[in-house]
Amino acid sequence: MLNSEQTELDLPPAHSEPESVFSDCGRVGSAEESGVALCPQPRGAEQTEAVKKDLQHLSREERRRRRRATAKYRTAHATRERIRVEAFNMAFAELRKLLPTLPPDKKLSKIEILRLAICYISYLNHVLDV
Repeated sequence: MLNSEQTELDLPPAHSEPESVFSDCGRVGSAEESGVALCPQPRGAEQTEAVKKDLQHLSREERRRRRRATAKYRTAHATRERIRVEAFNMAFAELRKLLPTLPPDKKLSKIEILRLAICYISYLNHVLDV
C-alpha cells in the first residue's frame, strides 16, 4: 500500500529470481564472504524508510509531480473533471432554456449562449429604464 508521499515510481523493482537481486552489482569474493553485500536491497520496514529518505531530497514540486503520476490519482482527477464538466454543461442548458430564440429548439454553442444572454440582459435593462 502506498502512503500519501509514496508513488509506484519510488518503489524498487520486484525481482522474480533470487540471483537477479545482485545482477547489476559488482561481486567481490571477499566482501560477500565476509557477509557484507555491495548492493543490499531493503526489505519491509527498511524499504519504506529507504523510500522516505529518497523522497526527502526531492523538492515539494517533484514530490507533487510523482504523486500525480500514479494511476489512483489520475483516476480520481478524471472523475472530478467529469463531474465538473457535467455541472458546467447543465448550467449552460439551464441558461439556454431562459433565452428566447427562433426556432426555440435551435442548437446554440456555448459562446452563442453567452452572447445571447448578454444581449438579452441589456434588452431587459433597456425595457426597465423606459
